[in-house]
Amino acid sequence: MTDNGVKQRKVLAVVTNYGVEQDELVVPLDHLRGAGARVDVAAVSTDDIMTLVGDKDPGKKVRPDLTLNDADPEGYDLLLVPGGTLNADSLRLQEAATRIVRAFTDSGRPVAAICHGPWALVEAGVVASKRLTSYASLRTDIRNAGGEWTDEPVVTDASGGWTLITSRDPGDLEPFVQEIDKALGAQH
Repeated sequence: MTDNGVKQRKVLAVVTNYGVEQDELVVPLDHLRGAGARVDVAAVSTDDIMTLVGDKDPGKKVRPDLTLNDADPEGYDLLLVPGGTLNADSLRLQEAATRIVRAFTDSGRPVAAICHGPWALVEAGVVASKRLTSYASLRTDIRNAGGEWTDEPVVTDASGGWTLITSRDPGDLEPFVQEIDKALGAQH
């Protein structure tokens, strides 16, 4: 991959320590790190993150870099919110996670959320008037929160002073990471 502005960028991924969908965390991490970005993973604790495949089968263990409570969102260019039903359902209950989401949106920095990840954005109250996609079961939650849900592989909405990149599931990871690259490359 050529340097398209991703190199030297800093990305923060927020997850819980159990239930994140393996590829929704590992694929963007590997891609971004391979392109020269610094990616820090913040979890509830510093214990290993136990990923799952298909919400049920054990996946790879990932070592977090810091805790959600210790994460300072000011030092990052983009926020990554992976899915996994169990992860996303627990993550949205973490006050530190919703604080981090709001810090990014309030400052106009991009947020990329995939599958069930947009639940954290719903909880943070930031999807109103945004066009986005997600795993289909979040459709009603997103609409009830004032967002416009659509069924597309990737949706980028730059309205309202900040960019939101969303995808439906692990099958959409290729266009999802391409949009993340574009968002990071557009920053100066």
